[in-house]
Amino acid sequence: MQVDAVVLDIDGVLVDVADSYRRAIVESVERVYGDTIAKGTVQRFKNAGGFNNDWELTDAAALFVLTTRETDVDVSAFTDAIAEQGGGLGAAKAVVRELLCESEADDILAAWDPERLREVFQTLYLGGELYRDLERGKPAFDAPGYINDEPKLVSEATLETLQKRYAVGVVTGRPAAEADIAMNRVGLPVPDEHRFTMDDWAAGKPHPHALLTLAERFDARRVAFAGDTLDDIRTAVNADDEDPDRVYYGVGVLTGGLTGEDGRATYASAGASAVVESVEDLPDLLE
Repeated sequence: MQVDAVVLDIDGVLVDVADSYRRAIVESVERVYGDTIAKGTVQRFKNAGGFNNDWELTDAAALFVLTTRETDVDVSAFTDAIAEQGGGLGAAKAVVRELLCESEADDILAAWDPERLREVFQTLYLGGELYRDLERGKPAFDAPGYINDEPKLVSEATLETLQKRYAVGVVTGRPAAEADIAMNRVGLPVPDEHRFTMDDWAAGKPHPHALLTLAERFDARRVAFAGDTLDDIRTAVNADDEDPDRVYYGVGVLTGGLTGEDGRATYASAGASAVVESVEDLPDLLE
């Protein structure tokens, strides 16, 4: 690929979030509504697009659970309908309106409480002490914090190799403070101007703004973006479409929700330039 710059996602690429963010999604909905989705179905929402923000994915999962109380719909049909609507939380709300009569939909949306879901999610994910520090408030209950259970997916040697060869940046859906924690854990110091977090731009992935801006800041002609979701790949594809002066490669990583041959095929269908088993394989791919 002969790239000048490498941009990395965090979740599912640098750290494993199966038992942190994804666990918090499932358990937040269960705590608030007494029912939830299976952890394995979180990926269906990710594949529908527009759920780079896990708080919004939690909100959409809650809408699904509430909707099933009024009509017989499975998670595959619900997430397929979200994808057909363009993805994201707005699409999820539109699907509720499509599936239910007006009064039923109104009741669902009245029972839906994103603020409570976010409070529970952050309590589960951060734990009580960190919640008080970052959220500046009282947690919903006592919790140890799943953020402390995020195994590293990348070695220091790999990060050192990448930083020696290329300009390295980060584009993540995490809030900045949570991104700092993960980057410190894996040992990836990146200056603020070389990263984009949830706090830095409203649109989020797959909007190409963050990737385009980093390419410009790096003065890079060829950029590889490694991520674990279809929205990561779409971000690179969208950047390549928008910027005729540079080339952007989307590299799918099989350490997140997409795995195996099915994962490879799914990435390919979204326009991935390459797929690797883990970010550890990135230096050899790019050499």
